Amino acid sequence: MLTGKQRSYLKALANTMDPIFQVGKNGITENFVKQVDEALEARELIKIKILNNSHLDPTEVANELMEKTNAEFVQSIGNKFVLYRESKENKKIQLPK
Repeated sequence: MLTGKQRSYLKALANTMDPIFQVGKNGITENFVKQVDEALEARELIKIKILNNSHLDPTEVANELMEKTNAEFVQSIGNKFVLYRESKENKKIQLPK
């Protein structure tokens, strides 16, 4: 579980990031979940965008991905959201205590 200070730190890091995944009208597939899981392991912090043609709620998509990838929710702004999961092998982000 992230503390408020850690969440703020991750929000600052995610501010300059571009979304690396987009969720369209097909929603979340098993292949998409696998790709998100691999990206979290490699990068730890990822931003995902919900396309306008998708009628999915960003919060619901984030919650579903969090459950399936054991990630932490960082923030949601409009149709984008940010997820974090500490990497087991490629630890890059040092969170504040």
